[in-house]
Amino acid sequence: MSHSKRPQAIPTGPEREQQIYAMALGGGKPSVPVPLELLEQKAKEILSTRAYDYVAGGAGGEDTMRANRAALYRWRIVPRVLRDVSKRDLSVELLGARLPAPVLLGPVGVQEIVHSDADVASARAAASLGLPFVLSTMSSRTIEEVVQSAATVAESPRWFQLYWGKNPELTASMVQRAERAGYSALVVTLDTHSLGWRERDLHHGYLPFMLGQGLANYFSDPVFRGLLPQPPEQNPMAAIQLWGSLFSNPELTWKDIGFLRKHTRVPIILKGILHSNDAARALDAGVDAIIVSNHGGRQVDGGVGALDALPDVLREVHGRVPVLFDSGIRRGADVLKALALGARAVLLGRLYMWGLAVAGEEGVRDVLLNLVADLDLAMALSGYMSCRELDASALCRSDSA
Repeated sequence: MSHSKRPQAIPTGPEREQQIYAMALGGGKPSVPVPLELLEQKAKEILSTRAYDYVAGGAGGEDTMRANRAALYRWRIVPRVLRDVSKRDLSVELLGARLPAPVLLGPVGVQEIVHSDADVASARAAASLGLPFVLSTMSSRTIEEVVQSAATVAESPRWFQLYWGKNPELTASMVQRAERAGYSALVVTLDTHSLGWRERDLHHGYLPFMLGQGLANYFSDPVFRGLLPQPPEQNPMAAIQLWGSLFSNPELTWKDIGFLRKHTRVPIILKGILHSNDAARALDAGVDAIIVSNHGGRQVDGGVGALDALPDVLREVHGRVPVLFDSGIRRGADVLKALALGARAVLLGRLYMWGLAVAGEEGVRDVLLNLVADLDLAMALSGYMSCRELDASALCRSDSA
């Protein structure tokens, strides 16, 4: 968009350190705590118990959440020395766009329970740094509103994440709205045709969508509204009940991917691939990229750690499409490990939600600046100048985790 400004340059790791130390000399500090344990604790203090548990929790006994972190811990970085790392380049090419760092803000629904500015704040923070933002179908602000607000900050890639429901006309409408609004890719989440058994949410009896939260894209959609005898503004309970009847679709199969291709021209990305056979089916279906993800451990308890699944998927794909990674990313070292194993970029979830809870748009931005600075320093101190140099030789496996 011609009226958009250029994103700000992301400081290097040493530059970010100096910014923080300089702030301290003047009596200031970043908008969010730098130690991640303190960041999450601060968010927990701010949020209601049920909102915090909705974001923090996982499926069942949350074994898969622990497996995600354990999988990352099993790979250890082996630093190299006496290499010229005076200048680093963290940029990566992804679906025709050059990203300043291999980091995307992944789709997180119902952000209004975390902060009143919700998805708009997160999208604006991403845009200010030129990093992609992936808007959830279950967003608190509409497809169009998020684009309009973020585009006034700076132009950067925006993708739309689709929860594929029972009504094909509604699915097509959502996809076409996103394309018209300028979203440059469609991320189809495959692992949520039913909600996982989430003990924390069940304990609270809390599902925010049943309160009408996170349904902005449904309530604003002409197809959805046309299915209602009264507009959602007049009868919100009937609208919520209609959403509940249409949201999930466990009957979808690989043959249905063709339906999406008929209704959009943008790249199609499948999120939730963990098995090499599914990666092969995705390639056969002609998708443009894959995201290795277990939904941050929120769907299947006792599931494989996402990083443990990454190598087999990459061997199957063999460079034919980009493979991205999420589930468990917290620090720069985690990003380095995923890239070294072959991921093109990573997506964040809970990490930026804690920043949003603590300080809104500024909090998300500071979380991103800190993560990229941490990655930059991890690469430099390990002997690497660019993401392109990273491969499995940068790591060793430790099975004592």
